[in-house]
Amino acid sequence: MNIAELQAYGYVAAMVILVILTYWYIYHLYTKKKDARGIDYEEYSNMALKDDVTDTPVSARSDDKEK
Repeated sequence: MNIAELQAYGYVAAMVILVILTYWYIYHLYTKKKDARGIDYEEYSNMALKDDVTDTPVSARSDDKEK
């Protein structure tokens, strides 16, 4: 086994690991849509498209401060 074969095996192993990690991360993103506080940030993705004055806000806010 020369250095070229060793590099080829290392390259294939690295690609397999990176593909597995990428698919795991994508799966994690789609299954955990809410963070620890329960906020779903996918609602905020349409803010750039729905930015007219008459559009409804993404999250409701009140002027009263909670005590």
